Amino acid sequence: MKPVVSIIMGSTSDLKVMEKAAIFFDEMEIPFEINALSAHRTPEKVEHFAKNAAANGIKVIIAGAGMAAHLPGVIASMTSVPVIGVPINASLDGMDALLAIVQMPPGIPVATVGINGALNAGILAAQMIATGDEAMMRKLVVYKEALKEKIVKANEELKEIKFRFKTN
Repeated sequence: MKPVVSIIMGSTSDLKVMEKAAIFFDEMEIPFEINALSAHRTPEKVEHFAKNAAANGIKVIIAGAGMAAHLPGVIASMTSVPVIGVPINASLDGMDALLAIVQMPPGIPVATVGINGALNAGILAAQMIATGDEAMMRKLVVYKEALKEKIVKANEELKEIKFRFKTN
């Protein structure tokens, strides 16, 4: 089994956030790899990874980063594989990471999800893959239908909660 998605994080301290994408990929049966690479501490390894991602069969890269948050942009500067940045709340409530990731110069796009939004990054990656994979598109339709069902069930449960002035 060869990975089609690569989950990259600046350090394993980001794993608690990034594993949400990994769990989603397991559920969707999408082969993935997960590695720690640092734009600042292991720049040569980041460069080797980014320049070889497409040749290694990677279709989407999810890169999580906090604080300086250079990892997604550095990777995007060295590959044509789509990169999704996940800002990690490491300091300043994650706003520093969000702004660092979203403010890319023209020609070096990084799709960016919300702070600690690794699950959405995983879903977005699956949607990108599904544009050329009918079976994956069907899995995503089922996944999103299940999300609707959760809300329907939640509303049924809310009807059972009683308050003196509740009108529904």
